[in-house]
Amino acid sequence: MSDVVNAAVRKLEEKLGGFSSTAKFVIEDEGSIMIDSEGVRAGDGEAEVTLLASRETFEGILDGSVNPATAFMMGKLKIDGSMGVAMQLGQALS
Repeated sequence: MSDVVNAAVRKLEEKLGGFSSTAKFVIEDEGSIMIDSEGVRAGDGEAEVTLLASRETFEGILDGSVNPATAFMMGKLKIDGSMGVAMQLGQALS
């Protein structure tokens, strides 16, 4: 996995307590991160929602400089699957 994915896993572990659903972040040209009740890890599997973003957008979401809802509305964050789970994740990252 890339250094970007590994750093993101550590940051997400800090931000997210228990997350009961299954989500996947796909960072363009870097890799994927799975989030579920077992925690956060680099990987690629089935998820209730998949979020796709560039490295810059994803890092902005993690550091709080990019609002996930705004990124989605601007087309910088693509969501495939459960919008409800995506909203839960967005609230957990705020």
